[in-house]
Amino acid sequence: MAGPIRRFSEFHWEDTDLLAYKEEGSAPFKAITRQVLFRHPALKSELRYFEIEAGGYSTLERHQHVHAVLTLRGEGQCMIGGQVFGIGENDLVTIEPMTWHQFRANAGEALGFLCMVNVDRDKPQLPTPDERKALAENPAVKTFFGE
Repeated sequence: MAGPIRRFSEFHWEDTDLLAYKEEGSAPFKAITRQVLFRHPALKSELRYFEIEAGGYSTLERHQHVHAVLTLRGEGQCMIGGQVFGIGENDLVTIEPMTWHQFRANAGEALGFLCMVNVDRDKPQLPTPDERKALAENPAVKTFFGE
């Protein structure tokens, strides 16, 4: 277990492993890493830092749990429930249960954010081709997907 203070340098915290976002081939994503910064059984939550390289994106998914995302670095977009929002430093994004969501970094810079979730959470659900197609019926989402 790390000590009470872990120093921060260039969006990495000491004594914290830089991890793959997900298992390769488990879901579509591009150029993203994660760090688990805090986990304590008494709080039953986990604080993670994700960094998406310029032009990268997280998986399009939904869960049965709620989570909160606080942007620390860069600018990008998030698609939440069929709407696209621009996000930047210090923006707080709340994602309600069973809501489709995805994050994308702008082409010119990395997007870094903290994500707070319950330790005991369900696995992400990926959209079926029909569900993804339905989301892309919104022109803003279609553009967000790069279609």
